[in-house]
Amino acid sequence: MTRRDGILFVVSAPSGAGKTTLCTAITDSLENLTHSISSTTRKPRPGEVDGRDYYFVSEERFREMKLAGDFAEHAVVHSNHYGTSKRVLLDMIKEGVDVILDIDTQGARQIKDHCNTAVFIFIMPPSMAILEERLRNRRSDREDDIRKRMQRAVDEIRDFGLYDYIVVNRDFERALSELRSIVVAERCRTKLMKVNWIEELLK
Repeated sequence: MTRRDGILFVVSAPSGAGKTTLCTAITDSLENLTHSISSTTRKPRPGEVDGRDYYFVSEERFREMKLAGDFAEHAVVHSNHYGTSKRVLLDMIKEGVDVILDIDTQGARQIKDHCNTAVFIFIMPPSMAILEERLRNRRSDREDDIRKRMQRAVDEIRDFGLYDYIVVNRDFERALSELRSIVVAERCRTKLMKVNWIEELLK
C-alpha cells in the first residue's frame, strides 16, 4: 500500500510564461511525478507530438468526450477546446502517483470546485513586456493572436488569488528550483499521509 494518495499539482500561467517547459523539466527531475496530457482541438505546433504533448483530437471527438462526462475539467482557450481525462487522473492519484496538470485558469477553477486536496501554482511572468517578447520569439502566432493572448494574460493574472503559490519565471533555473521545492514540501504534509504504515512502524 502507498503511504499516501498522489497529489494533484495544478499549474497555470499566461501563454508564453513558460509553464509547459517548467512542468516538463520538473517531471524529468523528480521521481513519481508525471505530467498529465490534455486533449485539445488545436493544431500541433512545430515539434509537438500527439500523445506526448497533447492528444490532438477533432472538435467532433472532443464534443463526444465532453458529453460522455470524460473530462475532469475543460475549457475554451483562444478558440480551441482543452480537456483533462477524469479517469486517468483518478487512477494515477489512487496509485500514489503525483500529477502535474498544466491548464488555464478556467480549468483550474473547475478543479478547485471539486478537489480540495489539489495544490494550485501560478507561473507569473516578470513583466508584461517580457511576456510579449517571449510570445513573439516563439514565432508560432500571428500578430492578432499575440494581441489576444496579451489581453487574456491580464485576466489570467488577476485570477492569482485562486492559487496557493506564485512562482515568477524571471530565470528558468531559479523558477524550476522554486517549483521543485513546492512539490517536495507538499509531499511531506502530514494531512496527506495514510497512517497504517506509521502504526506498523511503532509495533
